[in-house]
Amino acid sequence: MWPDVLTELLSEDWRNGGFGLYVHWPFCEAKCPYCDFNSHVVAQVDQGRWARALVSEVERVGRLTPGRVLNSVFFGGGTPSLMAPETVAAVLDAVRRTWTLANDVEITLEANPRSVEAGRFRGFADAGVNRVSMGIQSLRNEDLRRLGRLHDVGEAQKAFDVARSVFDRVSFDLIYARQDQSLQEWRIELSEALSMAVDHLSLYQLTIEPGTAFGDRAKRGGLKGLPEEGLAADMYDVTQELCDAAGMPAYEVSNHAAPGSESRHNLIYWHYGDYAGVGPGAHGRITVDGIKYATEAWSAPGKWIDAATEGSGDRQSEALSPSEQAGEYTMMGLRVIEGLDVARIRQLSADALPESACRELQEMGMLWQTHERIGATRQGRLLLNSVIAELLP
Repeated sequence: MWPDVLTELLSEDWRNGGFGLYVHWPFCEAKCPYCDFNSHVVAQVDQGRWARALVSEVERVGRLTPGRVLNSVFFGGGTPSLMAPETVAAVLDAVRRTWTLANDVEITLEANPRSVEAGRFRGFADAGVNRVSMGIQSLRNEDLRRLGRLHDVGEAQKAFDVARSVFDRVSFDLIYARQDQSLQEWRIELSEALSMAVDHLSLYQLTIEPGTAFGDRAKRGGLKGLPEEGLAADMYDVTQELCDAAGMPAYEVSNHAAPGSESRHNLIYWHYGDYAGVGPGAHGRITVDGIKYATEAWSAPGKWIDAATEGSGDRQSEALSPSEQAGEYTMMGLRVIEGLDVARIRQLSADALPESACRELQEMGMLWQTHERIGATRQGRLLLNSVIAELLP
């Protein structure tokens, strides 16, 4: 392939995944003990100042990416449902001024059941939000308390009903492999969740992250009743079984949807498109003048808003080599059921997906491969970190 043609292909690689915007709202009502996200509990937030800073960051990124079509916007956190509808509206007005929106643009806002009010949700919808992702986490009150959640099951169900009355697309999250949870208990709870679900569920195994309250407690030997590895694997298998039967199969390791209802924003990550990250601690991948950059914003809210007001909230922006991009695409693309585009990843790096490692993983039942695509099997997705480690230099 001619060098100039290859350069053009690499510079336009992001188009294979699309273009999205992630907006991080870092404030929460309380810090959950399992959470390692950039979230903070504060008494008051100057919504006007935060709106102005977020708008200025959208406009700054827009100057780097002129003429693009935006496929999705995702307000994450933290608890974005604590944002004033006017703040969300100001950000989305800036988005419309900055980029052309796709005809089927997806605009998602994460919500905590305690911050769901019909009037506030109608305000979000009027601003342009068309999808809500709700952090319910459990349908058992005792486990909600253990997880540090401030809502109860009744409050979560009421909040979910409010969201459904306003939005056509509503997803919610659950955590399983919790303390003292049995396989049968998870089977019953997931069945209840599927009877509630609209078209999308995110189902995560409880992970004990370093630096969290749960991580500190586990280090001291105080986090009792966590499932053995075999039980957690059985829970994963039951999750696939029940979701498949309900018509909401996995399309990613932890995400299930009715066909056509997949999260378009998250697919941009997993398809290794471009996405701008705005807000404290937000990460991005942006192609500018043919070079793909990894961006990271300042994490501390005070530092970020001061920096954004002065011109840029980004702490760093680092150019990624084609081989680094191939590595990231491997890590992201193997999470989805459809797997990786072999020709695309080998355009990024001829050394990607070493044949001997791929062959060995296929023999072990961890990978499947066709002429055009390669992906992780169900067993491979259960051990995905190990699979990826074998494929990366």
